[in-house]
Amino acid sequence: MFNLNAYLKEHKETIDKALQLCLSFPDVTASQAKIHEAMRYSVFAGGKRLRPILCMAAAKVAGGNEVEVLPAACALELVHTYSLIHDDLPCMDDDDFRRGRLTSHKFFGESIAVLAGDGLLTLAFEVIGRDQKEQPTLAVLQAIRDLALAAGSEGMIGGQVMDILSENQNLTQAELLMLDNLKTGALIKASLKIGALLAGAVPEVVQALCRYGDAFGLAFQITDDILDAVGDPQKMGKMPGADAKHGKATYTTLLGVARAQELALESVERAKAALQSIPGDTTVLRALADHLIQRES
Repeated sequence: MFNLNAYLKEHKETIDKALQLCLSFPDVTASQAKIHEAMRYSVFAGGKRLRPILCMAAAKVAGGNEVEVLPAACALELVHTYSLIHDDLPCMDDDDFRRGRLTSHKFFGESIAVLAGDGLLTLAFEVIGRDQKEQPTLAVLQAIRDLALAAGSEGMIGGQVMDILSENQNLTQAELLMLDNLKTGALIKASLKIGALLAGAVPEVVQALCRYGDAFGLAFQITDDILDAVGDPQKMGKMPGADAKHGKATYTTLLGVARAQELALESVERAKAALQSIPGDTTVLRALADHLIQRES
């Protein structure tokens, strides 16, 4: 029987080793050492590595080699971590803790935190561009483009702008869906698409994985909203209630916790349904979708 916890542990260890290599900088000056310390502080703060795991799982489903997409998987995690550093800043959500540790700006100061985020973002594109050895050049270029789109103003940053502008506003469910598809869903969907593209997946498989990513990303965001409303601070590593404090539009404020839980379950079922047309073994992706409903952090 498939053991998801063992799978997640094994793959997290593999990804962490690869990230250690990405964040190894020999022969640096004192100032460079400081920024590299800040970059490593946030990357190794205990993240679950969900996006790189999705990238690797998509590659395997498409018939590729998980190890060969590790550079892209690491790049996705670097971009995700940069976004968390900036999201925690006083000018954004002004959070003191992330994953049970002081946020970057609380530990290093705002200036270094901003630059640590910038450093991780630029390093991500260096990693995905320099360390691809087995994939065709066109596939690598497409992966770089997809990562840029998912992270930029048409993706994650665009969603963050919507999030800021919508504070204390009454959004419709359709508007909230658009916001979350950009802020959270874009990078999740890109993780699956990039893994599939680098593995040489046929267009039909790429499209199915993108549909899975859309539904998975929505379920992830809804469960995130639920945790912020009723989660255990010890398990989350931060205090809940930040969304309400900032007047954020969430599925729990719009629909209530009970309906939000129903919508999360519906999204998980849509994610799994999207996998039915894929000929490869989708056990991991199905298990990851089901796991969203039980997540506690």
